[in-house]
Amino acid sequence: MQEGKRQKQVAGVLLHELNDVFQRNRFNMLNGGMVSIADVKVTPDLLEARIYLSFFQIEDKQAALKHIEDKNWLVKKELADRVKHQLRRIPELKYFNDETLDHVFKMEELFKKINEEKKP
Repeated sequence: MQEGKRQKQVAGVLLHELNDVFQRNRFNMLNGGMVSIADVKVTPDLLEARIYLSFFQIEDKQAALKHIEDKNWLVKKELADRVKHQLRRIPELKYFNDETLDHVFKMEELFKKINEEKKP
């Protein structure tokens, strides 16, 4: 299903503000690795925001995701303070692991193997 204009606008506002919240609370640096918000998708009723997080050089991604979910109340509180004049209701925040970066690294390794096999 295609995203509506309002969904994209709300997702853009949330992405921008969540990036600031993550930096201020130091969620972007966990366990010597980096966490970044890859994408934000909002449901058509604007009541739920799905936040896709990308983890770089973090061994236990599930533990990092759990840590961020445990601090969800803090994130939602700061987000509400920032967007209270733009949104009537703050969406429920759900966090997911974005595996795009993992797929990129796997593809690069596959291409390297293919190129090595082609060379005589």
